[in-house]
Amino acid sequence: MKKVSSVFWIAVVLVLFAVGYGTFAPESFEQVTSSMTAFITSSFGWYYLLIVTVIVIFCLAMIVSPLGKMRLGKPEDRPEFSTISWFAMLFSAGMGIGLVFWGAAEPLSHFAIDPATEEPGTREAFTESMRYTFFHWGIHAWAVYGLVALALAYFQFRRGYPGLISSTLRPIFGEERMNGALGKLIDVLAVFATVFGVATTLGFGAIQINGGLSYLWDIPVSLGVQTIIIIIVTILFSISAWSGLSKGIKILSNTNLILAVILLGLVLTVGPTLLIMNMFTDSIGSYIQNLPRMSFRSAPLNSDARAWIDGWTIFYWAWWISWSPFVGIFIARVSRGRTIREFLTGVLLLPTIVSFFWFSVFGVTAIDVQNSGTDLTGLLTEETLFGVFEQLPMFWILSIVAILLVAIFFITSADSATFVLGMQTTYGSLTPSNAVKLTWGALQATIAIILLYANGLTALQNSLIIAALPFSVIMMMMMLSLIKAMSNDHKKLLKTEEWKKKRP
Repeated sequence: MKKVSSVFWIAVVLVLFAVGYGTFAPESFEQVTSSMTAFITSSFGWYYLLIVTVIVIFCLAMIVSPLGKMRLGKPEDRPEFSTISWFAMLFSAGMGIGLVFWGAAEPLSHFAIDPATEEPGTREAFTESMRYTFFHWGIHAWAVYGLVALALAYFQFRRGYPGLISSTLRPIFGEERMNGALGKLIDVLAVFATVFGVATTLGFGAIQINGGLSYLWDIPVSLGVQTIIIIIVTILFSISAWSGLSKGIKILSNTNLILAVILLGLVLTVGPTLLIMNMFTDSIGSYIQNLPRMSFRSAPLNSDARAWIDGWTIFYWAWWISWSPFVGIFIARVSRGRTIREFLTGVLLLPTIVSFFWFSVFGVTAIDVQNSGTDLTGLLTEETLFGVFEQLPMFWILSIVAILLVAIFFITSADSATFVLGMQTTYGSLTPSNAVKLTWGALQATIAIILLYANGLTALQNSLIIAALPFSVIMMMMMLSLIKAMSNDHKKLLKTEEWKKKRP
């Protein structure tokens, strides 16, 4: 552990403090995080809506801008991974467990339990449920990832800076300040946001696996079972992390993609196929048509609607922001050699379309089952997917594939996170030591268990929103820094090209 930076020790101390607080005073921990979350959502909901929309506009502008021709690396650099493997890795890291956990549960909730504006169970609520699910998992989420990943890849591979969040702010603050206390503070915030963001997802994964086991074999849904699941998965992802990026994560990500396609194809086949395809097409049009309104909707004069926005949209925006250091660093690491246009198109559009199709298949099927007379609203969120499967042919096959998919997504996300946290706490090393990675793996698992202990989903969601706020400010500075650096580099590139044309 000789190569670890001071960021490692500071972040470890902060994480251990949170672990101790949650362990010895879980009720107080939950109350404090709930109070902080209530303050943030009520006071900064408008802020989250604005900055995420600005990020979307920035990423789309980069795709069509002349700057999009610039390469993430030297002019001669080419991608290290094939397009399919690259897509599998960024998709597994970027969404993973969340797609399985919320695939049926969110559209069903928007339709039958808590619609955004319409009456539950109506045709209008059906259309709205798919539109808002697309909104929460669509281009806004991937733009957040895309900004952080673009900044990191650009400064690391084109300018040769260390792969640290603080390195992306050098054009604004200068190298000396980013190597000093301010830079360390920024990197500690990034590590802290990553730890809690990933721990939250690990908690969701444990809950989902527990829910499946409970539905299939009556294994109780309890903290003890979820703790055992987290411990087993921690051992598995530690083995994967030990094997390195090009082996463990790549193989697991490709396996994820295959299992996801199998599950998607089976449900599409045995579910209401025609309705799924029609709703998929119609919902894309509805999403595009209503995107500006949804992006800025804060409902200041409607307390019920505002509470819905805080509980869903603001939660998701905070989730994507808190995950962005982890996913951004990982995507940057596997994206060397791609042009900015190719990179942003791949990161924004491909996963968005796949997510839309995923939610159409599972969400429409869930709502169709609900409309057929089987009430799914009484199930726990983590059991909803299996409740849907029970009404379809091949119940056991679908359920087992889903549990395997969640488990491997679980391993892949945690494996990727240990790699990223290792990078961030070893001066941006592209090959952090196994000791550092395993340390972070153990701490992530411990945080996930503590969050579940301190009131399950509520504590998980609270931690996300709290961790995201300070990092959102860093993201805005990253965008300004990136614009400044890319503009200067592009001017130099144009001058070089003009000089070459003028040479005799």
